[in-house]
This record gives sequence, C-alpha cells and structure tokens, in this order.
Amino acid sequence: MLRVLVMNGPNLNLLGTREPEVYGQRTLGEIEAMVAERAADLGTDVSFFQSNHEGALIDRLHEAMGSVDGVVFNPGAYAHYSYALRDAIAACGLPVVEVHLSDITAREDFRAVSITAPVCIAQISGLGPESYTTGLETLLAHLRKEVDR
Repeated sequence: MLRVLVMNGPNLNLLGTREPEVYGQRTLGEIEAMVAERAADLGTDVSFFQSNHEGALIDRLHEAMGSVDGVVFNPGAYAHYSYALRDAIAACGLPVVEVHLSDITAREDFRAVSITAPVCIAQISGLGPESYTTGLETLLAHLRKEVDR
C-alpha cells in the first residue's frame, strides 16, 4: 500500500473562517476527511501534518524520508519566499505535489510565483478543496508510473 503525507503550512488551520471568499468555507479537518476518503478509495494510506512554523515543516519533510512514498503539500505563503523549504523539498528525495486552494496566478503579484513549485513534480491550484484530491491523484499516478518502469 502506498503511503502519502499531506502537509499544510501557515494559517491553513484557520480554513473555514479565514477569508472564506478566497479559501472557501470548509475547515482543514473537513478537507482532510475528504482526502482520507479518496485515499481509502484508491487503496492508499494517508497521514496529515499542519504547522505555522517553517522549521517544523522542514523537520516533517526530513522525517518523511523513508516512511512515505510521496507528499501532497500546501506550503501556503511559504511557497512564495521560503528558500529553506524549497531546499528541504529538493533534499528529501520524495515526489511532492504542491497544492493551493486558490489560483495563485490570479491573486496579488507576490503570490503569482512559487519558488517551491520547481522542485515539485506538479502544482495544482485554483480548484478549492479538490486541489488536494487532484494533487493526491497526480502523486499516485506518478508513483505508479515509477513502479511500472
């Protein structure tokens, strides 16, 4: 069974109340339940981690090495400026799919560019909570393709 870690960065613990016109009304717990259900349908073991602290996210990526097959990651605002997080994604050697609830290219100029995306296998944004399930499906397709090689 494939093992996937779903990680969430800063302020995502406030989903459902934080700018619902941008991020929607679902809570992080509701999104995690949706992802867990989809993962079960796909025969995948999934675990979740959220932190508002850059170092904790980096530590969790390091800990994931050897214990999961891939990561679905919403780095939040860190996507736009955290070179340390970018380096951790590159260093961990795991396939990572970056996800965002909103379309980051249609928002403020500083959000239009992700510095973490280039070290990820894909970026999914603008699909609301479905960004996570699409990210999971994208990651699993990548992992299964790697197994077939």
